Amino acid sequence: MLRREFLATTGVFGASLATGTATTFAQTFSAKHQFQLKYAPHFGMFKALGGDDPIDQLKFAADQGFTAWEDNGMPGRPVEMQEKIGQTMADLGMTMGVFVANNVSWGKPDLASGKQESRDNFLKSIRDSVDIAKRVNAKWMTVVPGHVDNKLQMDYQTANVIESLRQASAILEPHKLVMVLEPLNWWANHAGQFLVTTPQAYLICKAVNSPSCKILFDIYHQQISEGNLIPNIDKAWDEIAYFQVGDNPGRKEPGTGEINYRNVFRHIHDKGFTGVVGMEHGNSKDGAKGEQAVIDSYVKADDF
Repeated sequence: MLRREFLATTGVFGASLATGTATTFAQTFSAKHQFQLKYAPHFGMFKALGGDDPIDQLKFAADQGFTAWEDNGMPGRPVEMQEKIGQTMADLGMTMGVFVANNVSWGKPDLASGKQESRDNFLKSIRDSVDIAKRVNAKWMTVVPGHVDNKLQMDYQTANVIESLRQASAILEPHKLVMVLEPLNWWANHAGQFLVTTPQAYLICKAVNSPSCKILFDIYHQQISEGNLIPNIDKAWDEIAYFQVGDNPGRKEPGTGEINYRNVFRHIHDKGFTGVVGMEHGNSKDGAKGEQAVIDSYVKADDF
């Protein structure tokens, strides 16, 4: 029996929700898999198995046992769809992960430049993101500072980024929302980006000194940029609020590359991580078989 059908026929979901036990009940008695971490697929990942409709994809993922979701493109969706997604996830007991808060300039300096126009545009996107977060019941949003400024020494660039993030934090703090800074790799995907390493992101978060400014540790990017995954996770632990996944090389599901995801997942689980682990990668194979392979890869990596 599918998870959504089970909840509808038992009639207990509403009562459980009132007592705060809905997610536990649903996971225990209806989901196909019982994952130990909140892995978050995204729209299109299960299109062949779940159907074209985004809401049906959410329901399919919940049936499989996934208890979270993320959507980089949420700001571009109509308000009505945002609200529908938020309500559906609430009904399913799913946690909303990140969406991308700011449109970054990939080829020219942005926040690192210190230019007022760049800062104003960034802060507007943060204000807009508050409304989006409320519609979809989100807590986290991804922020990328943009390209390096080759006409400024790095310390000046860092100071410019910190000041922008401090002003953004002042917008987010009253709403208890969190922007998560994502370091990106130069070597395979995003050459020239200002934010690259975990220590760099850690320094910036410490300087901003706000509960609304934390790190998104993308395991794929950091394997390429610096490796040493578990020690770097430990060193930056108090500033990490979110993880994302992708194996290397290829940025596909766990088990298709060199990263020992079972060990990494075990480690962050044992450290008490209860947040979202975003599945920000492609499928290594097309169609329904490829989608099932993604599900199977998480079942295997979560077996610790």
